[in-house]
Amino acid sequence: MEQTQNNAEALLRLEEPFSPNEVKWRVFATNHDGRKGRVKPYADPRSYTDRLNEVLTVSGWTREYSVHTISPITRLKKDKIIQTGKVLVTCTITVAGIGSHSGSGEKWADDENAMTSSEAQAFKRACACFGLGRYFYRVSAVWVDLDEFHQPKSVPSLPAWALPKSSLSAKQPNAAGKPDQQPRSSSAVAKGPLDASVTTKIEGHRQELGQTLYQSILTMVAQVRSARDIPNQQLQQSVLNWIESAARGMAQVRKIAAEIPETTFYSILDSHGVQSLAKVPNFGVLKKLVEEMTQAAPSKSAA
Repeated sequence: MEQTQNNAEALLRLEEPFSPNEVKWRVFATNHDGRKGRVKPYADPRSYTDRLNEVLTVSGWTREYSVHTISPITRLKKDKIIQTGKVLVTCTITVAGIGSHSGSGEKWADDENAMTSSEAQAFKRACACFGLGRYFYRVSAVWVDLDEFHQPKSVPSLPAWALPKSSLSAKQPNAAGKPDQQPRSSSAVAKGPLDASVTTKIEGHRQELGQTLYQSILTMVAQVRSARDIPNQQLQQSVLNWIESAARGMAQVRKIAAEIPETTFYSILDSHGVQSLAKVPNFGVLKKLVEEMTQAAPSKSAA
């Protein structure tokens, strides 16, 4: 029963929209003079891989490709008849405890990126069977102005339902020590130099916070799914402040948990729908756990 619930939660997390800074727009049709084009959103295959690793862990899923070619095929290209072929790729993704799904991709063999494009197409289609990236199919194509290189001069805004939901409001108070600034959306922040040491510090707290709480803070503060996607040092530091505050709160909870009756500890967790400290859903719940366990602790702990 618990495994079934965990699988359902994992699939729901896979279905969540990507962060706006991971979304790109592709022109797939133009008008007669090439000044306007129809665009649709998409995400790089690396974003799909990152999401699978974050939700399922690197050992929780696998993918396998099979490649076939068809030739010769005669087709019309730029008003000329050419002999070519097709590259066909099938990608099978297997998720431990859930099952396997396959997707296929194809490109004309005379395309210099035929193999790469076919693999990406097959991979994404297999992912969509698990719900990952499937929401892109629901986003309507939009006409936009194109520049001289046939690229969009500006891109449309995604509808609200196609944006990730923050786990907390931007003004959520801290659990144990207030961070020095409030969270902001990284989509409104310019990219700049990054500090690799800060990224390492952030990622170093993943295990002690649990993946759910860790991911919740990244989404809340920077609207990203990976510490490596935070756009600049200022936002890196803001995320680190919140992460370290959560780590202090979690340490306080664990300390008190060792000093109070086990029944009291689990009663507090149950009152907030938390199965274990590894599955605290967000910063707000952590704050409540700190408060309630502090009240339940012996006077020496409360001090």
